[in-house]
Amino acid sequence: METAALIVVLVIALALFFDFTNGFHDTANAMATPIATGALKPKVAVLLAASLNLVGAFLSTEVSKTISHGIIREDQIEPLAFLPIIFAGLIGAITWNMLTWLLGLPSSSSHALFGGLIGATLVGASAAAIDFGMVLSKVVLPALIAPFTAGVIAFLATRLAYAMTRRYDNKPDGRDGFRWGQIFTSSLVALAHGTNDAQKTMGVITLALIMAGWQSGAHADPQLWVILACAFTIALGTYMGGWRIIRTLGKGLTDVKPAQGFSAETSTAATILASSALGFALSTTQVASGSVIGSGLGRRGSKVRWRTVGRIAVGWVLTLPASAAVGAFAALLVVWFAGAGIVIDAVLAVAIIVGLFLRSRRTHVDSSNAMSEVADSGLAVKVKRNPPPTRRQRAILRAERAQQKADRAKERAKSTAPGGKKPSATKPSATKPSAEKSGAEKTGER
Repeated sequence: METAALIVVLVIALALFFDFTNGFHDTANAMATPIATGALKPKVAVLLAASLNLVGAFLSTEVSKTISHGIIREDQIEPLAFLPIIFAGLIGAITWNMLTWLLGLPSSSSHALFGGLIGATLVGASAAAIDFGMVLSKVVLPALIAPFTAGVIAFLATRLAYAMTRRYDNKPDGRDGFRWGQIFTSSLVALAHGTNDAQKTMGVITLALIMAGWQSGAHADPQLWVILACAFTIALGTYMGGWRIIRTLGKGLTDVKPAQGFSAETSTAATILASSALGFALSTTQVASGSVIGSGLGRRGSKVRWRTVGRIAVGWVLTLPASAAVGAFAALLVVWFAGAGIVIDAVLAVAIIVGLFLRSRRTHVDSSNAMSEVADSGLAVKVKRNPPPTRRQRAILRAERAQQKADRAKERAKSTAPGGKKPSATKPSATKPSAEKSGAEKTGER
């Protein structure tokens, strides 16, 4: 019993660390575009996102039920055998989160978690313990449909935004007012992220408590202390700011303008909130990326960097199998070495986390350089206006115009003077040699 209690404590600790990585991994979903357009200062943006993630975690628990009652069939696994499976699955999810954060790839923390749990369950139990129908309907299909849907909505919203403000087409500062709208829409995305992603960790902890007999299986709702712990942890992770991924979403996919950012964030928030209400464990990262791409396609003259899109797409495809492979390996160590395998897993998890963190210090990215190449980055909402010239500047301009006018008058006077060289006088001399040459050529041909 003491061993089971220790495993539960380890699972809760690792789940909360996953929640922390989820926070800084997904900060970019809400705040990359407002930082890129200058709507919010970087540190203000992550503080706002953290606060709203905290609030959003208390608004719904539908997604947590998908984790705790759905993908894994608890009745097919021995309770004491299932706790190490959850532990191994979390190692797979955290490893993938840390690796993609280091590479600056906005991959799905949700799919990393599902992949880790599925891989660990396949090795630690059997395929019968996985509800593949639920995986298909609640995870795979939303992962395929949601980014496309968000992209289409963002595309149409961007076209509409530019059509409604067509009178500002030749005025570079005419649409900067959308920056104010970005504050609202990015806040809505952060709130939606809290309602969706924080619940996944709640579901994992609730599942561990049910399997340990510390919570009734008839009630899959997370307990209050679980909600509080997960809410504050994801808020703290969000405040840390995943600056590498913010840089990728903010300027790596396309050059985001205020109207684009407003449209992309509106699309992202609408899609995530709808999925939370329906209980879909949606990837906010995929939705946000699809929205940014759609907004880039919606603005005429905008260029989408398809090479970066390809890298992100490869990361999406590899997320489930890669995290499943790590989770399966961690579960295999438990199968081989029993209790010692859990200790080995814990040591390996710490080594991986520390190693990837130390590697990230070689190329440090933070709020000061994440958006260094983006115009107006780091400025608060500030609509630039071309200031009127000062009195001295107007005097200088008048003097320059007067000088130019005097110079033109001198040129005209010089060209019309009696001794001046008229342009018409040069024409015969210029054309005569060519005529003589032409006649000589004709004579030679004859």
